[in-house]
Amino acid sequence: MTARKKRRAVVDERACVACGCCAKACPLSAIRIWRGIRAEVNAERCVGCGKCAKECPASVIEMQEVQA
Repeated sequence: MTARKKRRAVVDERACVACGCCAKACPLSAIRIWRGIRAEVNAERCVGCGKCAKECPASVIEMQEVQA
């Protein structure tokens, strides 16, 4: 049996401007703005839908495959 892969959002924390667009776009509230300086993804809640990455005006969110 092969291992399943799942997609998750990963934020480039150095480039994030903490605008909150990703948090508003996430249907599962898997993203929060941490201390007003960057977006933080809750990996347990993220289902990899990619809505946050599409809404990020700075294009600093990438969808990456991880082992499920």
